[in-house]
Amino acid sequence: MEDIRGRVTKNGIRIYEEADFTGMHKAGRCAAEILDMVAELVKPGVTTSVIDDFIREEIERRGVVSATIGYKGYQHASCISVNHVVCHGIPGAKVLADGDILNVDVTVIVDGWFGDTSRMYVAGAVPRKAERLIEVTHESLMRGIAAVKPGNTFGDIGYAIQSYVEANRMSVVRDFCGHGLGLVFHAPPNVLHYGRPGTGAVLEEGMIFTIEPMVNLGRPETKVLADDWTAVTRDKSLSAQFEHSVGVTATGCEIFTLSPADKFHPTWA
Repeated sequence: MEDIRGRVTKNGIRIYEEADFTGMHKAGRCAAEILDMVAELVKPGVTTSVIDDFIREEIERRGVVSATIGYKGYQHASCISVNHVVCHGIPGAKVLADGDILNVDVTVIVDGWFGDTSRMYVAGAVPRKAERLIEVTHESLMRGIAAVKPGNTFGDIGYAIQSYVEANRMSVVRDFCGHGLGLVFHAPPNVLHYGRPGTGAVLEEGMIFTIEPMVNLGRPETKVLADDWTAVTRDKSLSAQFEHSVGVTATGCEIFTLSPADKFHPTWA
């Protein structure tokens, strides 16, 4: 569906109407419910293709559409990024081992609206360094979301994330960012997870976008493998990511992709 609603700012950012948030909540909840169900599948010995097959089947069962199948030639219903894979990991024959950490990223289209979210999972017992990485990454996302309100800037969001991550002696990936969405998958703005306070476009009520910081235990540099999708840390350090889709309200923001079962963070187990 072509994104023709609302006005567009001078930065090319679409301003949606309050009523449009209902569609985003429906799409976001659908994606979040599917990821809630994935939690029961993640365990040592399971392949990432089994997880993706489940997601594909659940999307079909619900009568909604996967935004990733067919997107630029991609043929899977999710991206599954294990250990040092930063993002866009392709599901396949990879067998999860005890202590592996993984990000599962799902986007669905419900009545034309895109629900985009990802979260971390742990197979078996999590090593302390990985647990701390997950904790810091989750907290950085929530600090970024706390900076979302009219009058603040996208630089404020990036600074809230970057300053917290670096205070914990980890690094923020700079090669990938969040993005606008709504009736389209990717649109302005690019939501950087680093920055300086007071810089960038000013947040306005009606903006809809993702915040999805990727945090590395080591250095921030990444490289994309020969498959043209899988991004990994150059130094092979562990990486983690959490993603929510949010909309700016008159007083702050609404999160469209909250976990109905409160399983957004692996500590639910």
